Amino acid sequence: MWFSFWRSRDRFTLDHLRYLTDQLTKVQIVNDVNKDFVIEALRSIAELITYGDQHDPSFFDFFMEKQVVGEFVRILKLSKSISIPLQLLQTVSIMIQNLRSEHAIYYMFSNEHMNYLITYSFDFRNEELLSYYISFLRAISGKLNKSTISLLVKTHDEEVVSFPLYVEAIRFAFHEENMVRTAVRTVTLNVYHVGDECVNRYITSAPHTEYFSNLVSFFRNQCMDLNRLVSEALKNQGSDSTSAIIAAVDEIEDNLYYFSDVISAGIPDVGRLITDSILMLLVFPLLLPSLRTLDSNDMQSGVVTSLYLLCCILRIVKIKDLATTIVAALFYPFETFTKFSGGKVNGYTSDSGFTSVSQEPDDNSAKCKAEYLTVEVPNSTSSSDLYPESVMSENNRSSSNLTLREVLLAYVTKGDDVQVLGSLSVLATLLQTKELDESMLDKLGILPQRKQHKKQLLQALVGEASGEEQLFSSENSWMRDSIGCELNTYLEKIKELYGLSSLCSDLVTSPRVPRFQVLDALVSLFCRSNISAETLWDGGWLLRQLLPYSEAEFNSQHLELLQVSYKNSATALVKEVRGFWPDLLITVLCNEWKKCKRAMESSYPPKEPKCVLFPSPILSSEDDIPDSSSFAAGERLHELAKVFVVLHQLQIFTLGKPLPEKPLIYPPGDLPANSRAQTSGLDLSGPKPGTEVNLVNAVPCRIAFERGKERHFSFLAISVGTSGWLVLAEELPLKKPFGVVRVAAPLAGCNPKIDDKHSRWLHLRIRPSSLPVLDPAKFNTHGKLKSKAFVDGRWTLAFRDEESCKSALCMIVEEINFLCDEVHRRLKPLLNLETSLNLSGLADEDSSSNTTPRNSV
Repeated sequence: MWFSFWRSRDRFTLDHLRYLTDQLTKVQIVNDVNKDFVIEALRSIAELITYGDQHDPSFFDFFMEKQVVGEFVRILKLSKSISIPLQLLQTVSIMIQNLRSEHAIYYMFSNEHMNYLITYSFDFRNEELLSYYISFLRAISGKLNKSTISLLVKTHDEEVVSFPLYVEAIRFAFHEENMVRTAVRTVTLNVYHVGDECVNRYITSAPHTEYFSNLVSFFRNQCMDLNRLVSEALKNQGSDSTSAIIAAVDEIEDNLYYFSDVISAGIPDVGRLITDSILMLLVFPLLLPSLRTLDSNDMQSGVVTSLYLLCCILRIVKIKDLATTIVAALFYPFETFTKFSGGKVNGYTSDSGFTSVSQEPDDNSAKCKAEYLTVEVPNSTSSSDLYPESVMSENNRSSSNLTLREVLLAYVTKGDDVQVLGSLSVLATLLQTKELDESMLDKLGILPQRKQHKKQLLQALVGEASGEEQLFSSENSWMRDSIGCELNTYLEKIKELYGLSSLCSDLVTSPRVPRFQVLDALVSLFCRSNISAETLWDGGWLLRQLLPYSEAEFNSQHLELLQVSYKNSATALVKEVRGFWPDLLITVLCNEWKKCKRAMESSYPPKEPKCVLFPSPILSSEDDIPDSSSFAAGERLHELAKVFVVLHQLQIFTLGKPLPEKPLIYPPGDLPANSRAQTSGLDLSGPKPGTEVNLVNAVPCRIAFERGKERHFSFLAISVGTSGWLVLAEELPLKKPFGVVRVAAPLAGCNPKIDDKHSRWLHLRIRPSSLPVLDPAKFNTHGKLKSKAFVDGRWTLAFRDEESCKSALCMIVEEINFLCDEVHRRLKPLLNLETSLNLSGLADEDSSSNTTPRNSV
């Protein structure tokens, strides 16, 4: 009895709901006295209705009978405190989100109560209230279907004339708070994917269509913000603007994915509206005019941003008309878009391209918040000798008469590293854009060879001429294709819809010209020394995609240029055998060989288009390497190895042979019986602290690792194959001449030098035992070092006399020479182009190299 008295009352009962409702109906004014009760009552009713919907239908029957939603609206009208609207919006949102019964949802959406709350004049200056309101709209949109949406619209003659949920939501589509914008997009997508025809007509009617053009305008502003960030990053190389650029890139790509989701809803005309807006507000007036080849000293941020954005648009917004129109625009001279910018075409006011800070925008561009940018293209050795005569006639025109497609190729042959990478990314993106017809890829010169052969074979099977004539007469087949080519259709469409009529007069040329231009540009790319290895890998990937099987389209000049470039790379790599890191050179080459092979054979380019926004410094000459920095030398070695690997694999590719899994490198040779490694008793694992060694060849010395604390050691330099160490060991008094290893450091890169003033002192540089550039933990996702630059260590050894010091120096030099000679011996088949390409003789050479002595070089 007493237990039942003290037992807490069960709140989840119909009686409790009845009590709360009765108390709420008695409220005639909301003030500080009863405000807390009203808030608690609203919260409790939401809990009870949610509980009843899942356990007891009588709860919601009572809720409907008493018209409790109407009471909510009445309480809202009475309230002058911000806390009541907050709780009311939260209460209704919780109820809508958790109600499972369709009957309950129908009731909630009927009687215009939801529309009243949607259109109520809340004070949105309160950020918390705005957040609750947007969540309320999102909760309603989550329950929309073809049946429920009709309860939230007003119609006249079977046409929707009012849709408060949609109209009020898009009011906040461009709010400064990202969470609000995201919620609004969720609401609109839920509306679009219902698929109600009447609602779709309402959405695509004036003035609601302005939402889509405003979306693109907002997106354009984000693109210009990104351009400013990139411009600042290029001007201030030391500043860390990576995080800001990443955030801007993420938001831009989110916007494009939203465009894609909107289009996937399948609403008639929406795809066309978005396509026209992207072309007229972004592509024609901003992106394409920024792709210019004028010589100046200006910043290049405009072209970098434009190339990235073109890739993103083509990759994410999958609209056939949009992709094909952009491709067709690439066949217009650059001058066309200079004239187009700043004008007003078909109701759209256009801008004048991305800008630099140094130039003043005109009135039109100022209104659109756009500035003008010219791009510097560094002077370099011309590759015009690569081009056939028909191609050269086009490339000798002035830069303003070059088509945008030729401008992209000009970046590949003469642009700097980011321009090359950006152009390659655009070509790779076009190649992978499934919405593009093969005839468009053919006109661009990037139709893969296997697809060309397939196309010609089909023409031979169904064509009127003989199969042999069809298959082997590419000139005739192309001219027949050109009659009904999709390109011509879209060129006419651009002229009619967008007012672009200044077309290059020699568009229709030999079918081989576009492909020759692309192939020549790629070959010339591999002949350049001021391009990063990763960019060359992208070029190699594109070349493999175009010519996957053989060297059929390489002429003798191509092959000769590639061989010269390869030999130059091999020469530079041989110098590294005597550099800082010869002991890791073979390891780096083997690792990069596997990575490069995997990258070349992948279905996707090695680098994402966004990487063009994060350029990495290029070490193009030995002058860029400080004498005291083994870290910078390691970066150079890594870069040279990557360049060598891609050029070597291209040599194999030009012969139409498959790439081997591993590079052609001799196996380790046998150690001479009288080597220091043998006499010291060390094995291939090397000296580890605590290891016992024979000190018969060691030289006594002193060294202080701490100020004032000098220690006596026996010094030994040892090389085992391609590895080597500097060893400091303590002699065992009871077991002479043996000692115990206390300290070991890499032999390579130690740069021994006797002190100028003290002939008994020997200075040694101590570099890391592993190459820092190969440790991904030390770098961020964009290849920049997380911590400060590494600093090499220093040893100064003091010997008993001058002869001992010279003896130690000679021992170091001799062991370094043994190590370098062994590295060079093992790399000999890889560095010898003729040997490395003769894959059939590899087995014989491997077997004979096993017994080759280490000093055979």
